Amino acid sequence: MSALRQVLLTLVLVAVAGGGWWAWNEYRPADPANAVGGPRGGGATTVIAAPAEARTLIERTEAVGTTRARQAIEIVPLDDGRLVELMFQPGDLVAAGQVLARLDADIQRADLDEARASLREKELALERARTLRATAAVPQASIDQLVAERAAAQARVDRGERRLADREISAPFEGVVGLRRVDVGARVTETTVLTTLDDLAEIEIAFQLPERLFARVRPGQVVTARAAAFGDEGFTGTITSIDSRIDATARSFQVRAVLPNADYALPAGMFVHLEVVLQERPAVVVPEGAVVVEGDAVYLYVVEDDRAVRRDVRLGQRELGVVEIRAGLDEGEVVISQGVTRIRDGVPVRVRAPEAETPSAAPVAIGGNGGAPA
Repeated sequence: MSALRQVLLTLVLVAVAGGGWWAWNEYRPADPANAVGGPRGGGATTVIAAPAEARTLIERTEAVGTTRARQAIEIVPLDDGRLVELMFQPGDLVAAGQVLARLDADIQRADLDEARASLREKELALERARTLRATAAVPQASIDQLVAERAAAQARVDRGERRLADREISAPFEGVVGLRRVDVGARVTETTVLTTLDDLAEIEIAFQLPERLFARVRPGQVVTARAAAFGDEGFTGTITSIDSRIDATARSFQVRAVLPNADYALPAGMFVHLEVVLQERPAVVVPEGAVVVEGDAVYLYVVEDDRAVRRDVRLGQRELGVVEIRAGLDEGEVVISQGVTRIRDGVPVRVRAPEAETPSAAPVAIGGNGGAPA
């Protein structure tokens, strides 16, 4: 036998074997235990289907921002002098009016004592003059002069008390103190920063959002902040104020939110990622695998009388394996979610429920667009 005949014979045998395998695979009896597939010998196509579900869609947008204390100041002395006592530790929570530091006050205390002695002298002189005035021994002009001198002495006492009080530096509001900036014994002036004080009972976050969201953002909307230092832990608050102007360069606008911080976990100045809830609305959703897109056509198959019926639909948001159907489908209608590539409009189908379903109570998060850093 020539080599050419051997090659031709081999090709024929391969073709016959391949055709026989294809015919057996195509026309063998159907097995109900088979996975999702097409008809065998004209039977119904096995598909996986599930009812369209009503869920709450939460539309969010993302941004980044920086935490700020509700109130934040630098603690400085009200007078010059030598620092004799620091009465706080970094990180302490101090009350309003609590004394944080003291300056040397020997001179101020002595000045106050002198002013009080002078006031007492003027008061006694005025008492004697008024007694003598009853006998007309002292003119009224002298009494008027003594009254003025007593008033001046009282003013010196008031001034001395204030200067003595200024030697103590107190917290003007409740908050957390920062690091010590000076040591005991140092000479300080009215511009020397002793420490910082932050009111962290509530945290303010400043951030920016793109101008296209200006009409959709309003006070009271929920904001969730996350920081790298706290992993997946979220801190929830609300938007409190929105700038009335758009930045013409960045095409964004400023937003501020306030987060409760009762445990003082969040510090001021921390970089955070934010999620802003723009809208919560009811919607009908189906598995993403149920939707077929062919050019401009978007459709899916619903099961009616054990047949696949094509239904043109209009899509909405997508997230977490589901897609919103805004038009063309009602809640509860059974939708083919797997096996759509093996069916056509009107073909008989045999429905098999999915092995596991996502709980319908869970809200679907719809991702938004991020804002620029504040």
